[in-house]
Amino acid sequence: MINKYNNLEDEELQSLGLGPIVPQESLFKIAWRGRWLIAASIVICLGMAFGYLFKATPIYTSTSRIYVEQSGPKIIQQAEGVMTQSKNYLYTQAELLKSTPILASALEKPGVKQMEIFRKVDNPIAFLKKKGIDVSVGKKDDIISISHDSPSPIEAAKLVNAVIDSYVTYHSTRKRTTSAEVLKILQKEKEKRDIELMGKLKTMMDFKKKNVALAFENRNSNIILDRLSRLSEAVTQAQLQTIESKSIYETTKSMVSDPTKLKQLVQAERAKGIYITGQNESFRLKAELDKLELQLTDLTHRLTSDHPAAKAMQQKIDQVKDQIAELDNQFAEAQLAVARQQYMACKERETEISAYFMEQRQKTLDLNEQLAQYTILQSGWEQTKKLCDILDDRIKELNITEDVGALNISILEVARPADEPSKPQKARIMAIALIFGLMLGGGLALLRDWMDQKLRSPEEINAVLGIPVLGSVPLMSRRQSVCDRGQKVLLESDSPAAEAYRSIRTAVFFSAPNGQAKTVLVTSPAASDGKTTLVSNLAITMAQADQKTLILDADLRKPMQHKIFGLECDGGLTAVLASKASLKDAIHPTPVKNLDILTTGPDVPNPSEMLNSTAFTKTLGELAADYDRVIIDSPPVMPITDARILAALCNVTVLVLRAEESTRKACQQACDGLLSVGAQLLGAVVNEVSKGNGQYSYYTNYGYGHSSRSHNENKTAKTNSEKTSTENEKD
Repeated sequence: MINKYNNLEDEELQSLGLGPIVPQESLFKIAWRGRWLIAASIVICLGMAFGYLFKATPIYTSTSRIYVEQSGPKIIQQAEGVMTQSKNYLYTQAELLKSTPILASALEKPGVKQMEIFRKVDNPIAFLKKKGIDVSVGKKDDIISISHDSPSPIEAAKLVNAVIDSYVTYHSTRKRTTSAEVLKILQKEKEKRDIELMGKLKTMMDFKKKNVALAFENRNSNIILDRLSRLSEAVTQAQLQTIESKSIYETTKSMVSDPTKLKQLVQAERAKGIYITGQNESFRLKAELDKLELQLTDLTHRLTSDHPAAKAMQQKIDQVKDQIAELDNQFAEAQLAVARQQYMACKERETEISAYFMEQRQKTLDLNEQLAQYTILQSGWEQTKKLCDILDDRIKELNITEDVGALNISILEVARPADEPSKPQKARIMAIALIFGLMLGGGLALLRDWMDQKLRSPEEINAVLGIPVLGSVPLMSRRQSVCDRGQKVLLESDSPAAEAYRSIRTAVFFSAPNGQAKTVLVTSPAASDGKTTLVSNLAITMAQADQKTLILDADLRKPMQHKIFGLECDGGLTAVLASKASLKDAIHPTPVKNLDILTTGPDVPNPSEMLNSTAFTKTLGELAADYDRVIIDSPPVMPITDARILAALCNVTVLVLRAEESTRKACQQACDGLLSVGAQLLGAVVNEVSKGNGQYSYYTNYGYGHSSRSHNENKTAKTNSEKTSTENEKD
């Protein structure tokens, strides 16, 4: 967003609702600027931590470690059900160590109840449960750790050992039952399971006797199921044959009227053996018909068709044709009867097989129900038999000992008095204090930077005010007099400050076209920003550049230019405006060639009205006509209206800001006030920039010094200036 709107005017930014875009500083710069605040926060936090460590009571920790193992045999394996071993027995033992019986027994040990920690405690057991005893189980092992914190290392070790002794004593008095009792329990359970097993076996055999069909059932096959399977195949085959015979019957029925197609069908189905041939007589008659037709053809060649012999031959041919037609009809009727008979036989066979199949299917369903019930009975019997076998095996494997099922407690580490305190942890507390102090200081630095509205860089000035930075002036010592600071360029021409003023002069020359910046107003948002020093030094640099320059001190409320050059205020600007002195007589020369000064003159009760008068406007015009540059010193913008009146009359205005002091709000209000009267803001000059401030760059001496002659000239100028100042004071 910054790059996109860098070239837009302020009005365009405001119309977009963005306002001026202020460049953001890095966290490192903010932290460095607030380094003393961060350092103070760290020191305070470390001091508080040190005070806490100095006053805190040292706490000593004593720890004992034990290993608890179940020594009894497994009565029933975990995967076999019934009596499983608890997986959480270690956590159970850890809770048991903090239980009321164990702690009460530990308090009865000699010297325990009289310990220092119990003197102000009404309920020692509740105190030990809540804060006294800490019991933990190892995450990667089965070791139980018991510890206690106390100001006395001896009492801490004594209390932990007392709890361990009570725990061991508790288990020794409450051992599990003997192996004989365990064996008795197992035998009783075995007898109960044997009776249950015999009852399930009898029920299973009685059910099998009632259902005779189960006798034919074995693991691999069943007679009824095999028969049902074969009948199913037979029914399918019969249905296919019925469908086929019906198809042949319907086809034969449709071909009765067409002997030729019927004979073709007979020839195609001859291999099946279901048709009557009856073709010998038909073949004989056809042969005889062919012979008679041949004879008739010979007679028609020799005789006419009306001849008796030809008629007789034709009559024989008609008789043979009638015989052939009769034979075809008989053949068709015979073939149709055979096809119908075959179809009816297949259909009847299908009906019989289907009926038998349904009967066998019902028997199979009944058998499946009986078989399911039998399977349930058999499963219960097998499960009970398996449990009886397990009990029998455990009874045989059980070792008869006195300590069957008791816990084997091994004390791996006895609690001993600690040599060094465990609390407070000095390194940890100091590290936390250091981190907290750093975070607190960083937060305060960020908060201060967020609340700080000071302008800190040229980029920020350009972004907030919308004007360029013409240059920056380094910080000058406050021990120097007003005269020394005001004539820095003249007295110390090779100093960084002098070079900075020359850079500002160059920026002014090139910022405004030649002849359009004759009257230059120098003002600032607030007092003590250094505008007076800038006016005098900038005027000296312009005079040194062969520019006929005049310093006009228009600060009628608090004038300073006459002090810089050692002059009196009599006969100055106010006298000219009041027509008490001529302009030529009011202007004083200075030790600098081409530089004159017009002081404020006597005090007046109405400075704003005098500056806003026609006489002042006329006077300023005359000065601009006589001089190349008129540098005007004015009051600050914000307190009074004098600066705005002067800005409206001058060609350009230079705004002086003070590094690390001028705020955004004051500078914005000053710019708005100047722009509201039509002032032409040339740029800003940042004054009193410290040497360590890298945001503003100014001239530094790289070792290129002036000659001794130049140095002597500067020294002579300084001497002359001091002499002039002394003479003016005497006058």
